[in-house]
Amino acid sequence: QVQLVESGGGLVQAGGSLRLSCAASVNIFSINSMVWYRQAPGKQRELVTTITRGGSTNYADSVKGRFTISRDNAKNTVYLQMNSLKPEDTAVYYCNANRLALEYWGQGTQVTVSS
Repeated sequence: QVQLVESGGGLVQAGGSLRLSCAASVNIFSINSMVWYRQAPGKQRELVTTITRGGSTNYADSVKGRFTISRDNAKNTVYLQMNSLKPEDTAVYYCNANRLALEYWGQGTQVTVSS
């Protein structure tokens, strides 16, 4: 069982920055990959960025060059640094973990970007 707790969401003006955190209840080396998803009102959930156990990352085209995923192994925490935020980044952001063929989700954190 893996518990994920997100934090760091909030209201920010366009062009601003936020850093989201996802704290895992287990050693993140035991997790194959950790993923940030987001879901905007009336839209499907979309993958934002992924980091694997080996440290490989990938990003959705819509956030490349603006968002950065990273992790602190000592804190079992993954971060999402979001810069140059746009109103279209407004969504609930979810942390997801894949471990031993099972998926786990956090409760989500709201990010609102005003124009």
